[in-house]
Amino acid sequence: MSEKVCMFVWNHFTNDARVLRECTALSENGYEVDLICIHDPKDKNLKRHEIRNENFHVHRVRRYPILLELFQSVFRFLKENKWVILPLFLLWGVVVYFFPILTITITLFLGLLLKLKLVPWWIKASIYLRMVIKAYSKNYDIYHSNDLNTLLQGYISAKWRFKKKKLVYDSHEVQTSRTGYNSSVYGKLEGFLVRKIDSMIVENNTRAKYNEDLYGFYPHVVHNYPFKTIGENNEIINIHEMLGLPKGEKILLYQGGIQIGRGLEKLVQAAPLFKEGTLVFIGDGKQKSELVKLVEDLNLMDKVKFISKVPLEDLPKYTKNAYLGFQVLNNVCFNHWSASSNKLFEYMMSGVPVVACSFPEIKKVVEDEKIGICIDSHDYKDIARAVNILLEDTDLRNELSYNCLKAKDKYNWEEEKKLFLNVYQQVKVNKTVQEELN
Repeated sequence: MSEKVCMFVWNHFTNDARVLRECTALSENGYEVDLICIHDPKDKNLKRHEIRNENFHVHRVRRYPILLELFQSVFRFLKENKWVILPLFLLWGVVVYFFPILTITITLFLGLLLKLKLVPWWIKASIYLRMVIKAYSKNYDIYHSNDLNTLLQGYISAKWRFKKKKLVYDSHEVQTSRTGYNSSVYGKLEGFLVRKIDSMIVENNTRAKYNEDLYGFYPHVVHNYPFKTIGENNEIINIHEMLGLPKGEKILLYQGGIQIGRGLEKLVQAAPLFKEGTLVFIGDGKQKSELVKLVEDLNLMDKVKFISKVPLEDLPKYTKNAYLGFQVLNNVCFNHWSASSNKLFEYMMSGVPVVACSFPEIKKVVEDEKIGICIDSHDYKDIARAVNILLEDTDLRNELSYNCLKAKDKYNWEEEKKLFLNVYQQVKVNKTVQEELN
């Protein structure tokens, strides 16, 4: 009988490549996988339940509490139909008259939440609860939490029961030193929960050593490599036509989240120094409006272009347009400094040389495989220097591109997933031994 896996991830599961690869690998190797994630009410095409294959199902829990959704709907309706405010006010008076305790309680509850600015916490707590309820709805053998924001759900679901289940903690980031996680609460929470897990996975050896220094054990390492097959598809979505660029224009590409700490403002500052080519950003994020304004302020609209986030399965079709790709993280936290970076390998799969930061895991791959140039990612002039080397020396650029296509035979998920499946095999063995002892 196949093992049943319940996996959690704190997103909508629309562009999470790592989780997709892991769920697919498990479902193709004798495991039944249910992935619990979050529904996006703004996306009308996003399904609450999705069947990816016979053994891999996606379950998206409601994002907002029903009561909050009801009030949001009422406010939207009133905003569009102001004439009903008076009749509705009178109706509310009737409801208060017949159900005074209930209506006063609800009103005070919402007022208190708004006054104390607790609505975001109410939303998060509701999502946590719905995830746990969904996880308890079926008898799973193994629970798998992706990152700290789902580890509590995994712990409650796996360990708060008479017959405890196995719990795998898959930490994609360094939770104790990453942007947006400045409070010491995160470190204390991880420090407590990490003692309750049965197995832990991190992205690379630098992070594994950090974990060993912090918690006293060396976790499993499973690198974030993409499918090799994405580099074997020759389909291209023509960026030149999309952006109205001349056919021979060199595309200097950044793809990924547009977030603070990724050195993207340095790319914009470097753009006027590029001897040719157009800087293209593919992606969305909190910093995008700021970046667009910087481009306008510097009058670089003809030199810098933006494309919104594209579906994960289509991204390689855009990547293939690039003359070179950027991975220029800034050293704003240990999480950035220790990153391996999925996009580095996505460029590799498409034969696109990189201009990359000189952080240990990234530099090792770039220089060992000779697939790009490492720079000081905090210095826009150094970024421009490397770009111009590759623009002027097409032979060097083509050699690096050829090296990318060779290296993809080594840095791919088809090879790396063997390590991932070994982690699960070890968990299964330990589970069997424990059952026999009991």
